[in-house]
Amino acid sequence: MAVSLGLLSAAALPEAGGPAAAPPPPADSLPIETPGTPDGRVVTDLEQVLDAIAQHRVVFVGENHDRYADHLNQLKVIEGLRRRGKDLAIGVEFFQQPYQAALDDYIAGAIEEPEFLRRSQYFDRWRFDYRLYRPILRYAREHRIPVIALNLESELTRRVGEVGIAGLTEAERGRLPERIDRSDPAYEARIKGVFAQHPGADKKSFEHFIEVQLLWDEGMAERAAVYLRAHPDRTLVVLAGGGHVEYGQGIPQRLLRRVKVTSTTLLNVGDQELDPAAADYLLDPQPVELPPGGLLGVQLAERGEGRGAQVQGFGAGSGAKAAGLQEGDFIVRIGEQPVEGYADIRIALLDRRPGERLPVEVRRKGGGGEDKRLSFEVELH
Repeated sequence: MAVSLGLLSAAALPEAGGPAAAPPPPADSLPIETPGTPDGRVVTDLEQVLDAIAQHRVVFVGENHDRYADHLNQLKVIEGLRRRGKDLAIGVEFFQQPYQAALDDYIAGAIEEPEFLRRSQYFDRWRFDYRLYRPILRYAREHRIPVIALNLESELTRRVGEVGIAGLTEAERGRLPERIDRSDPAYEARIKGVFAQHPGADKKSFEHFIEVQLLWDEGMAERAAVYLRAHPDRTLVVLAGGGHVEYGQGIPQRLLRRVKVTSTTLLNVGDQELDPAAADYLLDPQPVELPPGGLLGVQLAERGEGRGAQVQGFGAGSGAKAAGLQEGDFIVRIGEQPVEGYADIRIALLDRRPGERLPVEVRRKGGGGEDKRLSFEVELH
């Protein structure tokens, strides 16, 4: 299976840096608009409800993963609670539990961003543009706010998707949450509605599908509950996809089953129709886009033999192809960044902009079986 670098959505690619692109607006500049509904829970001024939100021990803020405005709203909530003297921790869906040490070291200032991204395996395990979350993580690092990896490792959830919980080995079962509750018919009906939108839906596949959803929600709730018990004086802000938060059916009710705390939910809504019952507060920010990132325009093989990232194809208008790269080449360096795999390419391009030119070094198999090292100057697009 190929990894696309620069062919599809912004979630598949890093950013660009270089020539003129306006920096993303600060969170405080984001107005929140009302869609016109009379329901009092649609927030027109987040600052006016933060005093009420701050009364709760756990604050859930649902997101659309690829909407930058949603993440800026999450940051505004975190900033507002901190200004009100709350001792905070931030629980996040977008890092997996086995990589908590990398988060701890980054927040503590012991490692810098590139090492943090490699050690946390962010680009292999989440793939959404890291710049979407960067302001939150930098704020947490600046103020030494603990960030808690809530998600179970993808190897386990992928395995459940393939064989179901019944097909797991004893060792795999040892990683499951202590209890998985399937007693809520409204939750199951909502998940079934999502599943019906998938092609090839059948009853057996749905069983595996809902088990994965339950595993995600129970696993994140259990990790959050463990943290709350161990840190009774902290307020926890949970950042997760809206589907894990809405109607309180995902993480919230499973967390509250484990630990008795007060909580409130905020839901960032996008183009979907607003349902006032979906959360305690509905946020509808104006769209804010990240500046475009510079792209090589290559497709990469999933595995690069540990000696570079192998080019498997090119996109239309690829700067890499125009510069002379070929299918089968192994990219081993971009600018000053050595490349051993996919994450290194994402890191090398993290602060680059379209139109910027970068030296790219490749390893190419020669006719006599010996590898050649070749260098090209690639214009990002």
